[in-house]
Amino acid sequence: MVQTMSEVGPTFEGAGGDALPETVAALERLSWNYWWSWNPDGSSVFRDLDQEVWDECEHNPRRLLRVISQNSLMRMATDPVYIERVSRLAASFDAYMTAGAQVWAAAHAREITREHPVAYFCAEFGVHHSLPLYSGGLGILAGDHLKSASDLGLPLVAVGLLYHQGYFRQRLRRDGWQEETYNTIDVADLPLQLVRGDDGEPVHIELEMRGRVVRVRAWRVEIGRVPLYLLDTNVEGNDEIDRMISGHLYGGDRETRCVQEMVLGLGGVRLLRRLRLEPHVFHLNEGHSAFLTLELARERTERGENFEEAARVVRSRCAFTTHTPVAAGHDEFVAPLIERCFGEVYWQQLGLTREEFLNLGRVKEDDESELFGLTPLALRMCRSSNGVSRKHGEVSRELWNKMWPTRHVDEVPITSVTNGVHAPTWVSPLLRALYEERVGMDWTRVLYDAAAWSAAVELIPDEELWKVRRLMKKRLVAFVRERVYGARLQQHEPLAYAESARSVLDAGALTIGFARRVAAYKRWGLLLTDAERLRRLIMDAERPMQFVFAGKAHPQDQGAKLILQQMALWELDPEVTRRAVFLQDYDQEVARQLVQSVDVWLNVPRRPLEASGTSGEKVALNGGLNLSVLDGWWLEGYDGRNGWAAGEESLGETTEESDARDADSLYRLLESEVVPAFYERDEAGLPHRWVALMRHAIQTLAPAFNSDRMVREYTERVYLGNQ
Repeated sequence: MVQTMSEVGPTFEGAGGDALPETVAALERLSWNYWWSWNPDGSSVFRDLDQEVWDECEHNPRRLLRVISQNSLMRMATDPVYIERVSRLAASFDAYMTAGAQVWAAAHAREITREHPVAYFCAEFGVHHSLPLYSGGLGILAGDHLKSASDLGLPLVAVGLLYHQGYFRQRLRRDGWQEETYNTIDVADLPLQLVRGDDGEPVHIELEMRGRVVRVRAWRVEIGRVPLYLLDTNVEGNDEIDRMISGHLYGGDRETRCVQEMVLGLGGVRLLRRLRLEPHVFHLNEGHSAFLTLELARERTERGENFEEAARVVRSRCAFTTHTPVAAGHDEFVAPLIERCFGEVYWQQLGLTREEFLNLGRVKEDDESELFGLTPLALRMCRSSNGVSRKHGEVSRELWNKMWPTRHVDEVPITSVTNGVHAPTWVSPLLRALYEERVGMDWTRVLYDAAAWSAAVELIPDEELWKVRRLMKKRLVAFVRERVYGARLQQHEPLAYAESARSVLDAGALTIGFARRVAAYKRWGLLLTDAERLRRLIMDAERPMQFVFAGKAHPQDQGAKLILQQMALWELDPEVTRRAVFLQDYDQEVARQLVQSVDVWLNVPRRPLEASGTSGEKVALNGGLNLSVLDGWWLEGYDGRNGWAAGEESLGETTEESDARDADSLYRLLESEVVPAFYERDEAGLPHRWVALMRHAIQTLAPAFNSDRMVREYTERVYLGNQ
């Protein structure tokens, strides 16, 4: 029997080495499960122990409980009101974890059980910013998938990698150039439980890579009812190079990327065997884990089946989701690298020749000039494949039609399941309270019924919706000022310059958010196409407009860094600086503040390169409005009354023409529609036309683009094979 520390009872000592006082002892077990992070009083119960320490700990309750002063701890442990809050939260957690037959999956997915769960593989997971194992949208989507699976009671186990240096931390120099640093994760500060065997010793699996045996251990993280297993090669006895396999997320060279994906795919399957799990289905979330299909086939060929028989069975048990709409974004490796990392023994165990093995990752068989691609491997070895929006499904069918050259593009077997976001994680506490009051405590269940949800939201008075928006905007301005002030102090800027951060932005001004990965196709520079026209909008004395930017450029993408530098330098213009702010080191906490508070979310990628996009969905849940090109999810969500569509759905003859047309469309929308609607007020100062747009966005977008809907759709169509 394999167990984790939690199964043998993790021990805990609070500040000064003393056990937690019995009145708040439940904080110990609550801190071991990320359930607290998406529940109404979860964050605030920990935060209220000591706000300053909570922020210093980057909202990590495990670290907070370790470093908090005895005085602060005992002050709250003797406060009857606080004691009652902890008791209620613990009772809610216990009820949640023992819901049994009350969960959705109990009635709708009986074939999927704890012994035969969904096995969800992904290279990154954005569960919470205190667990920095994500870089962007893919990881956040994966984290939301786990949370919804937990809420729905769907038996699911997740497999990823523990990156000891995580993803990079960002700092901009005065000249706007991005610099990167990496912080080593202290596993003792996180709710990571080492997987152990019956003898109490850590469980290790072994992989042969690059001609060496690599030992891999596993850590378990609790995401509500869902366990997330993180594989780790930083094990004593491994070669120093192999210990760094689980060093950086998306760091290193192509060889490092290849062996990381071998650990994820091959190692993940071997771990599940040690856990005595036989998954109902393996879900490959992006191609990074595609090697798992080879390991599943190897298990069968080692038992005597030929590869074709083994591949047929593997195919019947694997599902693949692609998130990348361009060929260049898919992982590919040169043949010599694949040969060096796997070694000939592996393809011999599969009963294949070198050429047959390499053909599994090629579009065209026996083409020695072609790289080994993980997406062709996944498409070839999975029973179903899907994109993450309807448009992305269409783009993917065109992109991979070459895998099925005799079929018409419409017959290419790639469907779509549009992404969604986890409502309890992303809705602001104020709006959540309003939903609970006006829709009901079961508001997340009401989301299942679009008509019932729309009717309930219709009854919320304009005054109450607008009050929430005003307060959240003030919260955002305070957050931005404090964040920018702290960053300037940390970078040893002149005190006067640091102090000037306390006057940036205006809580009454129309506020537009633009936060995403910095990449050429995201078109960060589109807004600056006509700088003078933009300046007039920003500096309008009666109807000002302001921007909050955030995003990271990949460390090796010099072009993206130049794009970011251009934006950062523009923002430093003395006439602009109070109306445009770039927030450094974009993470989940920054994202949460932005999506809960901005008036408008701007998204202008070059069509059709936005696979889905989920940040705008988070904004819609909070009553913010989207101004986006018609691509990804917005192509499905926009109805003419719940936001704005920039540009046209058709593509221009050239990139330059498309960019110019979209920039002009963007400026015209801001000038003639967005700004007038926001500043049109009645005698009491209420913008009824704006609130009507907000309300309609909540009514139409929240039911369709939440992750509960997404996971239900995956379950019914993909996991149970009903598509």
